Amino acid sequence: MFDRLIAYLDSVRARDPAPRSRAEILLYPGVWALAFHRLAHWLFEGELYFLARLVNHTARWLTAIDIHPGAKIGRHLFIDHGFTVIGETAEIGDNVTIYQCVTLGGTNPTNGKGGKRHPTLKDNVIIGSGAQIIGPIVVGERARVGANAVVTDDVPEGATMIGLKARSTLIPAETWLREFIPYGTPCDDCAEPSAERVQLLEHEVAMLRAEIEALKQGAPLAPPMPAPFNDEPGQEPRRRSVKR
Repeated sequence: MFDRLIAYLDSVRARDPAPRSRAEILLYPGVWALAFHRLAHWLFEGELYFLARLVNHTARWLTAIDIHPGAKIGRHLFIDHGFTVIGETAEIGDNVTIYQCVTLGGTNPTNGKGGKRHPTLKDNVIIGSGAQIIGPIVVGERARVGANAVVTDDVPEGATMIGLKARSTLIPAETWLREFIPYGTPCDDCAEPSAERVQLLEHEVAMLRAEIEALKQGAPLAPPMPAPFNDEPGQEPRRRSVKR
């Protein structure tokens, strides 16, 4: 048991550079919430539902993290900061990271019966802060859900989901997702594939406005200006002509 605790604390330290020691991690609300949940889930499996709920409510009062006793959680779950809700039929794999203010919520069944209504998170998933994962969907292994994304459909293995309603950034998993990504949100330009198109459209609009003003004043039209485009973050903009 002691070895498993040490392995868990080390897994948290590998994902969070803030703690200076294992003892400091023991003060994390996510660690206490998970410990309470292990007890509550054991009582729930034994059909001691009232006692399970009592432990659950005590944990929520102490940690601001609400994990239903029926939720199934694998090894090394790291809930950073807290204010998280995990529903009854949620299933969480190994080495999953969940940041603050996340909801693993359920849908309301039309037949009044519970059934599977909460998400399933596979191994090594990262859920960014404020994300809402709703319904009996599956988030594939090594998938990332960016901050404040709303996910209501299955997420493929290795995908990165952003936005409301969430959409994939289409970043190849073998290129971007080998390493741990805090908050599940890549911070480089290629996390948003439409950025180049938006930049070109803004440039096109500026050119059209300049032409309209020139026509109003009867001045000759200026030659088209090249469109700015950045290949890599931090580099000086290259110039690419826009076909008219």
